[in-house]
Amino acid sequence: MLESVGALTGSPWIYAVVALSVLFDVFVPVLPSGVLVIMSATAAAAAGTGGVPHNVPDILLLTLSAATASVLGDMAAFRLAWRGGERLDRAIARSRRLTTAQERLGAALSRGGGALVVIARFAPAGRSIVSLGAGAAHRKLREFLPWSVLAGLAWAGYSVALGYLGGQWLGATWLATGVSLLALFAAGSLAAFLVRRPRPTA
Repeated sequence: MLESVGALTGSPWIYAVVALSVLFDVFVPVLPSGVLVIMSATAAAAAGTGGVPHNVPDILLLTLSAATASVLGDMAAFRLAWRGGERLDRAIARSRRLTTAQERLGAALSRGGGALVVIARFAPAGRSIVSLGAGAAHRKLREFLPWSVLAGLAWAGYSVALGYLGGQWLGATWLATGVSLLALFAAGSLAAFLVRRPRPTA
């Protein structure tokens, strides 16, 4: 698998590439940052199986790179939406998903909870919606940041673990990557269901 992916996974540049991918997919959710993280972690598993003759990514550095970039991307989207502007305000007002996220997130943070931030990190485009919604609603940074950090660590840890364990169990192959990606997409589908589920009425 590593020969097919190329020399990138064996280069120190892999951490920067992963970080940039995770950072910018808050603005362009179609970027396959989760795919890249899992492929890099699967490559790292090859070190323990003797499957590659060259350097592989370090698991801890890979996790920290992805988690840090996730938080920085959240903060960038948060600040952008906070500052707003007429065009951005109109775009948010037209989006039912963003206005709903503002309402749900505001209620959750005001109660001292922010599990929605963590859950949404796994849902497709959920991170973008929550970060922009929190900023547009002018939530306090100290309310949002700790949950963003927890969300970034949870997502990065889960993604890296999937790739690494898949590589350990199935070898550094496309099968291991495919199985790990299916598990990531399954978590995303569950997260999307939980985010969209109507709130219980009091």
